[in-house]
Amino acid sequence: MLQVQEIRIDPENRRAWRGDEEVRLSRKEFDLVHALIARAGDIVTRDELMRDVWKTTFWTSSKTIDVHLGWVRRKLGDDSRRPHLITTIRGQGLRFEREAPA
Repeated sequence: MLQVQEIRIDPENRRAWRGDEEVRLSRKEFDLVHALIARAGDIVTRDELMRDVWKTTFWTSSKTIDVHLGWVRRKLGDDSRRPHLITTIRGQGLRFEREAPA
């Protein structure tokens, strides 16, 4: 089990919870959350996400990541305008925050 803030995932059984409520994630959504939570507090580049989640190093647009990230944020209750879970670090990548901002 991995837990950061109120999000907990069970990588072995591919299950996720927000608090006590289970969150249904697609395969790619789960892989995206897992990739970010496993490195919580660190910036994960889009190249690393494409390699680790989509298993490719060739891509022409980050739209795939953006679309999946939008779905994940909605399901986890993270407001994209004022995120407390997943922060976009402009020009660098994404970071799953270890703690909610004060």
